[in-house]
Amino acid sequence: MKKWLCLIALTLLAVGLAACGGPPQISVPEASLALGDVVNGEIVTREVTVQNVGESDLIIEAVTTSCGCTEAAVSPMRIPRDDSGVLTIRFDSGAHGPDLTGQLIRQVFIATNDPQQPEIIVELEANILQPSEP
Repeated sequence: MKKWLCLIALTLLAVGLAACGGPPQISVPEASLALGDVVNGEIVTREVTVQNVGESDLIIEAVTTSCGCTEAAVSPMRIPRDDSGVLTIRFDSGAHGPDLTGQLIRQVFIATNDPQQPEIIVELEANILQPSEP
């Protein structure tokens, strides 16, 4: 009798898990952004698609950046399966003062409930130029 109860319980568990679908899966096709030449003091804004190619809702748990010169947010924070959201990035090239020039790399970190990739990094690279004289 116990064997039958265990077998029935395992069968119901398997059916329940199958009905729930698989896990969410994040995909960011543009995980590297080349901003090119940016004059110190300019603010550059970019939008990047964040896709859920998994089987259940992708939940964006946090969005952080490597530097205060970069702000980022994802909308919506819950992305249904086979749907997408938008990561909006705002980079302030003048945040470090007028003397900063040259190559600069910053990151945006997106933490999610994707069990295979709980954090994804979007990297932006810019060449900061001196402001032109008036």
